[in-house]
Amino acid sequence: MNIEAVLIAVAVVGGIGILVGILLGVAGEKLKVEVDPKEVAIREALPGNNCGGCGYPGCDGLAAAIAKGEMPPSACPVGGAAVAEKISAVLGVENVENTRYVAFVKCAGDCEKAKDVYEYVGPKDCRLAQNNPNNGPKGCTYGCTGFGSCKAVCEFDAIDIVDGIAVINKDKCKACGKCVSVCPRKLIELVPYDAPYLVRCNSKEKGKEVKAVCQTGCIGCTLCVRNCEMKAISFDQNLAHINPELCNHCGTCASKCPVKIITKDH
Repeated sequence: MNIEAVLIAVAVVGGIGILVGILLGVAGEKLKVEVDPKEVAIREALPGNNCGGCGYPGCDGLAAAIAKGEMPPSACPVGGAAVAEKISAVLGVENVENTRYVAFVKCAGDCEKAKDVYEYVGPKDCRLAQNNPNNGPKGCTYGCTGFGSCKAVCEFDAIDIVDGIAVINKDKCKACGKCVSVCPRKLIELVPYDAPYLVRCNSKEKGKEVKAVCQTGCIGCTLCVRNCEMKAISFDQNLAHINPELCNHCGTCASKCPVKIITKDH
């Protein structure tokens, strides 16, 4: 074996390796993207759930947006006031209190009050149940199917299925919006945590059709609308809607509702 040839080969390979390393180091310095230190600090303050509730696919995107001034310090629904305060400190701005939101299920049709039209046999998934006759076994095609697709995606254990309908734990809910997105009947919405009164129904049917399938659905009588002195209630597609910003918490609508679906306990 020619030792000299081996040594030359080792030297050449080593030299090439060193040269490539130097070139990569220079290229890295030239091409590296400068990261705003504030963005890094904001990302560290965020909870890291990457839930998408802020409108961005992950916490990295939100951190960049906050650092650029495109989103406020309170933009993270999961972090709430505590995270907003930390981010405000990083940015050196005053922490402006943000309205807290929670998920709300627009249905009160539990197993006792709402009728099933057939016995469902299949995967307990609300989305899959939609592919069956009547969009599922429940007589009301607008009401909660109760198979728990929303509960399955909730990272905060804030949803339980109680007597056939989804029930939100307000104190656990972080308003990430995953349950809103996954519900095939679009009957979950985000509302202010302290919203005074809300309508627990999503049906667009007329009163007669509603009563045929549910004892507690909105029958479109408009008594709530006519008795609201603050004009906080509107009526659209046979269903009452309450504007929390106009409501003065008097409770007249709830007392006048004959089917008792306007509730403060949500």
